[in-house]
Amino acid sequence: MAPAPINIRARLEAAEHERLSPHAALSDAARRERDEPESLMRTRFQRDRDRILHSKPFRRLKHKTQVFIAPLGDHYRTRLTHTLEVTQIARTVARALRLNEDLVEAIGLGHDLGHAPFGHAGETALSQTQGHSFRHNEQSRRIVEVIERDGRGLNLTYDVREGIYLHSKARRDIMATAWGVARTLEGQIIKIADSVAYINHDIDDAMRAGLLHQSDLPADALAVLGATHGERIDTMVADLINYNWWASGEATAPDPPLLAMSPEILAATNLLREFMYTTIYLGSAAKADDGKVRAMIDLLYHHFLKHPEQIPAELQHINRERNEPIERAVVDYIAGMTDRYAIKVFNDLYVPRTWIA
Repeated sequence: MAPAPINIRARLEAAEHERLSPHAALSDAARRERDEPESLMRTRFQRDRDRILHSKPFRRLKHKTQVFIAPLGDHYRTRLTHTLEVTQIARTVARALRLNEDLVEAIGLGHDLGHAPFGHAGETALSQTQGHSFRHNEQSRRIVEVIERDGRGLNLTYDVREGIYLHSKARRDIMATAWGVARTLEGQIIKIADSVAYINHDIDDAMRAGLLHQSDLPADALAVLGATHGERIDTMVADLINYNWWASGEATAPDPPLLAMSPEILAATNLLREFMYTTIYLGSAAKADDGKVRAMIDLLYHHFLKHPEQIPAELQHINRERNEPIERAVVDYIAGMTDRYAIKVFNDLYVPRTWIA
């Protein structure tokens, strides 16, 4: 007779109760919209992480723009490498503060699933062409709740879905809340780690592209954060851990219990972020083709409005089942495209083919 299977999940859940901070989110307390049989091997947050990791939208991130459109250079960040850097920074903070690394990892891997092709240029283009805002965090939530698995969604826990939706922030301050604050500290970590990652790796990429030089960076920010990529990340991460040590359960928590940066580090981080907006994100050679992106997405949008039968069958099915306007299916289709696939579709539709005898 085969031995009874060992319930590894139950052991992992018990270990969480023993070692995690009293402020941590616990896997066995997580809830899904639809009940389902438990795994013997993985906690609920681990299953959420794996569902995201094995999803098609996650794989498509490798060919979606971070800052530089469809980069050919091997070392420029894409949306996928950005996602991995965010997740690893966040896990370092979570481990130090005795928070739930599995929840942090699931949110981190899923936070940018909804990005359109061509990065924020694509997001802006979709907003303009449909006449109202397209937000990648809202699309990320829609992907995991609606689009995946032929309209059934991934049935992720509430804590993961909330963290994905609430990771975005306003331009004025990386701590500003545009949509709200995640209930879990793990979700709050991702929101901050997202900025820590992209501010620093976008500087690195802009220097690689020759758009920035070390001497261009604001001296006041470097004096606080450090002169190099590694020094700045180390400073920010150390500050997150030390300033929020209460989250480990070994100090008195503030009221309300919200993660933050120390005032000095936050001010320097916001200064560096604003410098990147004015110098790279809004007015540099990296944005030279944004007009082409807008024209391309506008043409694709109106083409598929006229020819909805050309939208993938699974998106048509979701559209019918949910009784949504066809514009919704068109946006889902375009938003899901990678940079190179959007270019291919555009070329197939609008660029004459050369004649080969």
